Amino acid sequence: MTDIEIAQKNVMIPIREVASKIGISKDSLELYGNYKAKISFAELKALQSKASDPSKRGKLILVTAMTPTAAGEGKSTVTIALGDGLNKIGKKTVIALREPSLGPCFGVKGGACGGGYAQVVPMEDINLHFTGDIHAITAANNLMAALIDNHLQQGNELGIDPRTVTWKRCLDLNDRALRNVVIGLGSRIDGVPRESHFQISVASEIMAIVCLSKTISELKERISRITIGETYSKEPVTFGQLKCTGAVAALLKDAIRPNLVQTLEKNPAFIHGGPFANIAHGCNSINATLCALATGDYVVTEAGFAADLGAEKFMDIKCRLNGIAPDAAVIVATIRALKMHGGVAKADLGNENLEALRKGFANVKCHIENMKKFGVKVLVAVNKFVSDTDKEIALVEELAKNAGSEAVLCEGWGKGGEGAGQLASRLVELTESPSAFKPLYDLELGLKEKIETLAKEIYRADRVEFESKALKKLASYTAAGYGKLPICMAKTQNSISHDKALLGEPSGYVFPVRDVQLYSGAGFIVAFAGDIVDMPGLPKAPSALNIDVDDDGVISGLF
Repeated sequence: MTDIEIAQKNVMIPIREVASKIGISKDSLELYGNYKAKISFAELKALQSKASDPSKRGKLILVTAMTPTAAGEGKSTVTIALGDGLNKIGKKTVIALREPSLGPCFGVKGGACGGGYAQVVPMEDINLHFTGDIHAITAANNLMAALIDNHLQQGNELGIDPRTVTWKRCLDLNDRALRNVVIGLGSRIDGVPRESHFQISVASEIMAIVCLSKTISELKERISRITIGETYSKEPVTFGQLKCTGAVAALLKDAIRPNLVQTLEKNPAFIHGGPFANIAHGCNSINATLCALATGDYVVTEAGFAADLGAEKFMDIKCRLNGIAPDAAVIVATIRALKMHGGVAKADLGNENLEALRKGFANVKCHIENMKKFGVKVLVAVNKFVSDTDKEIALVEELAKNAGSEAVLCEGWGKGGEGAGQLASRLVELTESPSAFKPLYDLELGLKEKIETLAKEIYRADRVEFESKALKKLASYTAAGYGKLPICMAKTQNSISHDKALLGEPSGYVFPVRDVQLYSGAGFIVAFAGDIVDMPGLPKAPSALNIDVDDDGVISGLF
């Protein structure tokens, strides 16, 4: 059966019953049907208060992965299986995940609800409109854009130079034709003509702000300090100067609250927020994480793409800014993907190839070393495929041991929580001793030095080459008082480097930073490396070709 068929055959229990397992009463839920709910503001505040006490928090396990390939890794599948597996061995465990974006659903990646017998449900709802969070973020982002352009049209009291406006419109779909647009064409009443841009909604600074804000007050404060452009005299302009922050926040009043759903095995999962990890910071909301930490003895969360992206941002941005720390990290790998990093063509991945496996493991070894730089204990979860041979599994176990870690087989896709039992037991043992977590760099470092630290320590570059406009912007950000912000790197997810063609463990290359952008509301600097774009395009044969719905509303082909 396909993933969606397995999900549709599953019989869910009412979300109120799921909530009761972790001490959340029915009166603390706002229901979206029988199987989805948002946490009330009162309950959210109570859970935040509990999670503020480190002695009352559950243990936090981060699931990350090796560098993605077309062979597949299954990070979400392992995350969900591990959560189910921990519950199966008697550990009260809550899962915290990001919300899927419509872009990948209809593009190339597909859904993001796990796979096989390790899924969160209702799968179709979560993958498509869910509770409307991303739509609210899209509307809030575009309301800001409309208000900025209206200000320009209605006399431009602040003296904003239209050529400097950095705020982009957004859409939660892959649409390359909207990357660069000209707006305001027509007559004088149709707006001020200028070049503008679109980005995918999950790359919007509003998404990052929703994921990093605990309260409506914090949300409004962050929105107010978003830098939207400069005056003709080159003074920065923030959105708060337009005096419309309250209207934008009103669109987000529900989006800031976490969503609760269940796994196929009826275990609780908070799914909330969905910033891309190759462009934005790649982690579910801090509110969802805090709710999980307050209600579970163990929390299993994931960060987008590989450890060089999502995991690094989880550590250096999310954990640092919120006073939380992972107790352990899991790097998901598949033997198929390891062989692809070792040079094997996709069509030949089913054949045993120990030499390619050994060569490709350099990628995982690099990620293990990187995670240890944060003082985090690491396991490698081998997401099992039917084509994996005993010799290949044994070799991965040997290579992981030589790299100072341990490889544990995970069969969550085919067996659900039972298939992750060994991984769950090993993680319980691993988290018995305290974490020695520390961020990679000190915020006191200069912005340029922080970027160089990331490029050399995590991406293994020999040196960094900055384009002149990037250096000028970094200097201006520092002069404006933003020099102590962390860095959020925008680069390809398909390589540890900036170049998707460099597989395995690239080294000795030049890492190019072509541009930087201040996200003053979110509280970080985005650095753009290589040819990364924040509005993806569709492939030649998008997933949309396979998706359909019948007269009964039953969806097929979603994944």
